[in-house]
Amino acid sequence: MRAILGLVLGSMLAATPVVLGHHSFAATYDATKSVALAGTITRVEFRNPHIWVFLDVEGDGGVVNWGCEGAAPNQLFRQGWRPTTLKVGDKITIEGFAARSGQPICNLRVLTGPDGKRVFAGQANDGAPPTPGQTGGQR
Repeated sequence: MRAILGLVLGSMLAATPVVLGHHSFAATYDATKSVALAGTITRVEFRNPHIWVFLDVEGDGGVVNWGCEGAAPNQLFRQGWRPTTLKVGDKITIEGFAARSGQPICNLRVLTGPDGKRVFAGQANDGAPPTPGQTGGQR
């Protein structure tokens, strides 16, 4: 009996990092604080579990580097995105939701590329409010 209890507790402890590794939208981002950022891409991380796009945004206080978390690469791949779609130096616009912490990070919902094409880059069922202009059950 003690061996079984030890095995169960050990398994639960081993799984803790996996469970804590994924966050919800509401835990990190504030759905009442939408942001619209226009800037120049400084880095793109097109990898699991979510892509990240970093861009320099000019403001009154100077240039701030924002990091914006998007959907999973496979979701974006189905929309035609490739790891080479966004390049360092591209001028883009991002619409999303700011971090609760006040740090310059956001949840990426819509990205307007250098060609003017708008792409939904969020996740369909992550708990964020709907993105204006999205149809077909997606945000």
